[in-house]
Amino acid sequence: MNNPIHLLSVVVPVHNEAENIKPLIQEIEDALSNFIEFEIVYVNDGSNDDTAKRLAEAKVCHPKLRVITHVHSCGQSTAVRTGIKDARGDWVATLDGDGQNDPADIKKLIAAIENGVDLIGGNRRHARRDTWIKRISSVVANTVRSKLLRDSTPDTGCGLKLIKREVFLDLPYFDHMHRFLPALVQRNGGSVISVPVNHRAREHGQSKYGTIDRLLVGIVDLAGMLWLIKRSKRPVISQELS
Repeated sequence: MNNPIHLLSVVVPVHNEAENIKPLIQEIEDALSNFIEFEIVYVNDGSNDDTAKRLAEAKVCHPKLRVITHVHSCGQSTAVRTGIKDARGDWVATLDGDGQNDPADIKKLIAAIENGVDLIGGNRRHARRDTWIKRISSVVANTVRSKLLRDSTPDTGCGLKLIKREVFLDLPYFDHMHRFLPALVQRNGGSVISVPVNHRAREHGQSKYGTIDRLLVGIVDLAGMLWLIKRSKRPVISQELS
């Protein structure tokens, strides 16, 4: 395979995921070693468990690992942005730190890269390993969001994504923006595709989101996204003078 990526940065935001740190880092290395040049960037988002300790221990055994720490928790979107700003790669793969995304699927996203594509998102729709209420609420939220934003993305909530670093850094930043990356990329004139990926049951720790609070925040964020899209303008440049 002719790999279009010179250096891949794998960005993993974590908050109180101590037990998932070492297994997931090992899985990322196993999946990508001898396949692509890569680095792993963990962003410890103000954890108050043993996450920092486990990351420090992991750095001894994993030289490709870099760790950035938020003194106070700022949320997943901010943690993702911190990691991507500090990333050295031209493309960035994002993974949830709970171990439910399969690092082996990063290869699927890379294989799907084609000319003009700026974001490849994972689609967990037929492989969800969550409670029935989470699955139903996810389907409803994705359906409503897709119809209103027309982002042509069946599963924007999947944490597994592959995006050009420069494309991400050109997006408007706000809290919870990670849930709307496809629509934001399209708003800027970019191209988005989705790829079926695996989804696994959480083995350690607890989910950071409840169904009701996710719904209420999602409604407010969706209204904000509609406001952004309505006011976006993309200039058409006819000639560039030197």
